Amino acid sequence: MTCTLCPRLCAAERTPARGDGYCRMPAGLRVARAALHQWEEPPISGTRGAGAVFFSGCTLRCCYCQNGRISAGGQGKDITPRRLREIFDELIAQGAHNIELVTATHFLPWILPALEPRLPVPVVYNCGGYERVETLRALEGRVDIYLPDLKYADGALAGALSGAPDYFPVACDAIREMFRQTGRPVYDENGVMQRGVIVRHLVLPGYPDNTRRVLDWLSETFAPGDVVVSLMSQYTPPAGMTGRLARRVTAAEYRAAVAYMRACGITDGFVQERTSAEEAYTPAFDGTGV
Repeated sequence: MTCTLCPRLCAAERTPARGDGYCRMPAGLRVARAALHQWEEPPISGTRGAGAVFFSGCTLRCCYCQNGRISAGGQGKDITPRRLREIFDELIAQGAHNIELVTATHFLPWILPALEPRLPVPVVYNCGGYERVETLRALEGRVDIYLPDLKYADGALAGALSGAPDYFPVACDAIREMFRQTGRPVYDENGVMQRGVIVRHLVLPGYPDNTRRVLDWLSETFAPGDVVVSLMSQYTPPAGMTGRLARRVTAAEYRAAVAYMRACGITDGFVQERTSAEEAYTPAFDGTGV
């Protein structure tokens, strides 16, 4: 296939044996892990966990990525759409509140068949926010909950840290499209989300203005309660990182970000008491469940 699924529009020729595009993934499906995941936002994880399927490859190049073995290293197992559907069914049988597709965009042509017929639980689309609106429209009616990042409002920072200087306008358009598809959040009687958008923002050490600009856009674009905002504190510096990103976020930095979010009128969201990363956030990509 000639791939234009993501905003890179690299038009790579992807075959089952070769992946020369920006994501480096061949045609077909590659999955690194499929298991119940307890460490998402509470209305996604619920009491039994999300049925998380982690796909290999990525359309971003975040220098601080905690999932580097699969996002850049390509670790994973090649499977068929039929096997993917079996994995969905197995996770639901284990009690998953939903099926969560993690970093799936570059595999959509092979994921869509696995979503038919419609699953009996919500489908969650967990992504970095760097999405084409045209690609997202193929998911309308198939995805119930969008879980995008909004990493940057600063184009220079996005270019330096994730290789995507156009990140902010692209992600803003994508999040607007996600909201158009789902509308305001809907929960079941147990507080588990059934429809809606949760926007995640990871606070980065030493870049408070970036966080403030992200929160400004969210508060200016959406009415209170339209989307849920998850303000994350668990940035972990990879080995060898230098400069501002060589340390974790301090408690004071995170408190200031939370205070600014509240001052913007964003009260429907999640904050974290912890300010250091925990191993539970990053599962072992050992082929479990694949």
